[in-house]
Amino acid sequence: MTATWTRLLRSTPFRLALTFAFLFMLAFILSGAIVYQMMSADLAEQLDDTIKETYSVIAATYADNDLKELVETVQSHSIRSARKEQLFSLTDAAGNRIAGNFTAAGLPDGFSMFGAEMPGLPPDTEYRAYSGPVGANSLTIAFSLSETEELETIMLMSFGWATLIITGLAVTGGALLAARVQRRLDGIAATMVDVSHGRLDTRIPLTGKDDDIDIVSTQVNAALDRLSALVEGMKQVSADIAHDLKTPLNRLQMILESAADKAARAQNVSDELADARTEGHQINETFDALLRIAQIEAGARKARFTDVDLGDILQTIAEIYTDVAEDDGKSLSPPRLEEPAGRLHGDRELLTQMVANLVENALRHCPPGTAIELAVTRQDDRVLASVADNGPGIPADEREKVFQRLYRLDHSRSTPGSGLGLSLVRAIADLHGATITLEDCKPGLAVVVSFPLA
Repeated sequence: MTATWTRLLRSTPFRLALTFAFLFMLAFILSGAIVYQMMSADLAEQLDDTIKETYSVIAATYADNDLKELVETVQSHSIRSARKEQLFSLTDAAGNRIAGNFTAAGLPDGFSMFGAEMPGLPPDTEYRAYSGPVGANSLTIAFSLSETEELETIMLMSFGWATLIITGLAVTGGALLAARVQRRLDGIAATMVDVSHGRLDTRIPLTGKDDDIDIVSTQVNAALDRLSALVEGMKQVSADIAHDLKTPLNRLQMILESAADKAARAQNVSDELADARTEGHQINETFDALLRIAQIEAGARKARFTDVDLGDILQTIAEIYTDVAEDDGKSLSPPRLEEPAGRLHGDRELLTQMVANLVENALRHCPPGTAIELAVTRQDDRVLASVADNGPGIPADEREKVFQRLYRLDHSRSTPGSGLGLSLVRAIADLHGATITLEDCKPGLAVVVSFPLA
């Protein structure tokens, strides 16, 4: 139990709840003190008005040289106040009591306070008095403060109990809320511990209330999804590199060993050196492509973003590759541009390379007679760039795999290429916040890249 409370006291949500409870209680106490002072002042004012009114009523019964009616009025009021909650005193010029239930000795004219030290008065009682002349005599009216003090005591007791109840509710409610929030924070902490131990499939549980913790948890889960995908991608890349580079490295080693044997026999090794240079160039290109993809995925190129015209990029690619396509027995038509032109915020060099890779893929994997079309269209607030052909296309179950690094439809690796072209396209699209879809042209394939407008 002690450990639970210690943990709860260390909890940030609980301490925040206690802080807000303290601030609320402080405001409650300050406002209560102000209300108490205002009520006390109002009760005192009402008491003074009552005393002054009673004094005026009694004094009005005095007529010139007719003291009898005044004495009778004072005596009747005195008799009705048997418990001496109200005091009446009528004294002559010498201070001798003529009528009343006490003798007002030494009290000044006007309002004054006196205690119960006078003989015949209840102990521990305070009185509020008003004195004034009535003819040659002095009339004093005094009311006990016990009723006012009782009201103030009731108000203080009520305020005290309310303070205790509110404090208890605030602390209890704060503890319950803090415990609830702490459980959710513990879930986040447990998830991060699991992730730190390599269990990347662990995710933070959501309550479905879409509150701030759920929003943060969703963002953390999205980051974990991305991290998991990157780690899996790294594992896959490591395996693919080991698998795909093993053959060219073995081939390079065999070429070099053959060249070494010929050199030992003083034979010409120029063919072997040319083959070795070709293999080394291909290996370097593969590593350069992997490094380029890693740099793009890290977002390092975003500093070079400017406003670019996607239609202008497609026209440039069409001018470069039209003759290449004709030499290969294929056709590349001028791009179809839909007005208004689509302007993007991005890296012109990378976007040019992305479109070039898509065109080269179509040229490499389509048979002679294939027609390749480029287009830029608008769809709501997005710009769509497409490279379409009427070639053999890609099977539906392979369309997502072709974006993996070093993945190739030609599993025998008999055709040239490293399997990184579409991986680079995906990395460039992701850097620009674009999405890629592969659509069946029946026959052929259309690669559509959807960009947000600048």
